[in-house]
Amino acid sequence: MVEKREKIAIIIGAGPAGLTAAYELLGRTGIKPIVLEADDCVGGISRTVLYNGNRMDIGGHRFFSKSDRVTRWWNDIMPAQTAPARDEILLGAERPGNAAADPEREDRVMLRRRRVSRIFFNRRFFDYPIALSFSTFRSLGLGLTAGAFFSYLRAQIMPRTERSLEDFYVNRFGKRLYSMFFETYTEKVWGRHPSQLGADWGSQRVKGLSVAGVLKNAVRRLFPRVDVAQKGVETSLIENFLYPKYGPGQLWQCVASEVVARGGELRLGNRVVRVNVEGGRVVAVDVELSDGSQQRIQCDYLLSTMPLAQLVPALRGIEVPETIMDIARGLPFRDFITVGLLLDNIKIKNETKLRTFANRPPDTWIYVQERDVRMGRIQIFNNWSPYMVADYENTLFIGLEYFCNEGDGLWRMSDEALLSMAADELVNMGIIAPSAVLDSVCVRMKKAYPAYFGTYNRLSELRGFIDSFENIYCLGRNGQHRYNNMDHSMLTAMVAVDNIVCGVADKGNIWSVNAEGDYHEEKKEP
Repeated sequence: MVEKREKIAIIIGAGPAGLTAAYELLGRTGIKPIVLEADDCVGGISRTVLYNGNRMDIGGHRFFSKSDRVTRWWNDIMPAQTAPARDEILLGAERPGNAAADPEREDRVMLRRRRVSRIFFNRRFFDYPIALSFSTFRSLGLGLTAGAFFSYLRAQIMPRTERSLEDFYVNRFGKRLYSMFFETYTEKVWGRHPSQLGADWGSQRVKGLSVAGVLKNAVRRLFPRVDVAQKGVETSLIENFLYPKYGPGQLWQCVASEVVARGGELRLGNRVVRVNVEGGRVVAVDVELSDGSQQRIQCDYLLSTMPLAQLVPALRGIEVPETIMDIARGLPFRDFITVGLLLDNIKIKNETKLRTFANRPPDTWIYVQERDVRMGRIQIFNNWSPYMVADYENTLFIGLEYFCNEGDGLWRMSDEALLSMAADELVNMGIIAPSAVLDSVCVRMKKAYPAYFGTYNRLSELRGFIDSFENIYCLGRNGQHRYNNMDHSMLTAMVAVDNIVCGVADKGNIWSVNAEGDYHEEKKEP
C-alpha cells in the first residue's frame, strides 16, 4: 500500500501576503506551507530595520482596516495596548484601572497611535490631507487662496475627462491646488508627470479624497470616535491607527514564529528560479540557496507573491506566448531608498493643538512638495512608536524617503554621498542645523511600488494566462502588480485559502480585492 504524501503548498515570499497565507493554511487545512524567501529577513517592505539600537519602518505602515476579518486577525497575533506608551507616560497619562500587565506578552502589543501628516510647500507647513482651515488660507495668502477657489469652481463647472492621474486630481481640487500640493510629490514618487499616469492609481488609492471629502471629514471631526477601522472615512483621511510596539516587522516576525511552531517551514535565502509545470499544474519549484546550490521542492499548490515579471519567465515545461512574456517584462516598479538620520534636535516646533513631548513636531509623515530637493517624504519614527528610538527623550530618529529606479544615478550613489545630500537638503529647507546629525544609515528597497504604466493596461491578458494554471494563486502587492495597502495584500491570501478550502476554481475573487470601488463597504466579508 502506497503511503499518502502530505500535501505541500509552496509560498513564494515572506511578506504580509505570504505569511498570512501560511498561517491561514495551518489553521484551516492539513496542507503544509513551505515559505521561500530570497532575502534574509521576513516582512518584505513591511520589515523593521534595526540600526544601532534605533528602528526604521520602510515606507511607514499604519495598521487599520475596514475589514473586520483583518482587524480580528491582527488582534489574535498582537492585541492592542492596555497600558500607556512611553510618550504617553511622559505626558502624564495614567494606567487604566483594568490594565493587568502580562510580563510575557508586554512587548507583543499594538499601540494606539494618531496619524499627523503635513505638506511642506514653499517653506511652509500645510495640513495633509488639505484642510480648508484658517491656517491653510493664512499660509497661502489672499492671492493664492482666491486663485485656488476660482480654479476649483472651474473644475466643478467644466470637469475633465479622466484619462490621467492629473485629470483625476484637477477634477477634485482644481488646477491650482493640484499644482501646489500633489503634482511635484507624485512626480517624485513615480518618476513621471501625473499627466503620463493612468487615472486607475487615483481611483484605487485616493478615490474618496476631494474638497467635498475634506469638508465632510471636517464635520466628522467635531464628533470624534476612537475607531481604528473608521469604516466611514476615506483611507487618506484616516487619523487613528494601530502600530506594533517595535514596528511592523515585529508583527511579521511573530507570525513567522507561529508558522514554524505550528509545523510550517520558513526558508530564508531561498530564491525561486524555476517553476515546473506539467498538465496545467505546478508540480515543483527549483530554488537557489544562499551558497549557490539548487534544490527542487515538489508541491501541490503554489501561492506566489513574487513579481509577475519574474514569475512568468520562471515557468518551465510549457511554451509561454511571446505576447504574455512581453507584458510581464513591461510591468515596471519604482524602487526606494530610506536615509535614516539620528538627530539631537529639529527646528520644527509643534504648531498643533496636540500635546507632544518637549514640544516636538507631532508628524508621522511630512510630504515634501518642494521642487528644489529630491527628497519625497520625511518620517519621524518617534511618533510612530516611542520604542523605535533608543534614547527617545534626547534624540529623534527620522527617515528621508527617495524614490528611484534600480540602477539609476540616485540608486548607484554611494551611502556617503546619499547621507551628505540628505542632510544638506534638510539644512537648506531650514529643518535642521548642520551639527544636528548624530548618526546615519541608508537602506535600499527594490520593487517597492508597482507602477501603473508600461504594459499595466494589458495586465488582464497576463492574469488570464496565469489563472489558467489550476494551482497557481497570485497574491499581494507584487504578485498582482497592484499598489495595495497591507490589509488588501493580506485579504488576497485569506481569499486564496478560502478557495482552496472550498474547492473554488475561479480566482476572480482574489483579484477583486481592492479593485471594486468600495470593496470592504459594499461587498460581503470573505
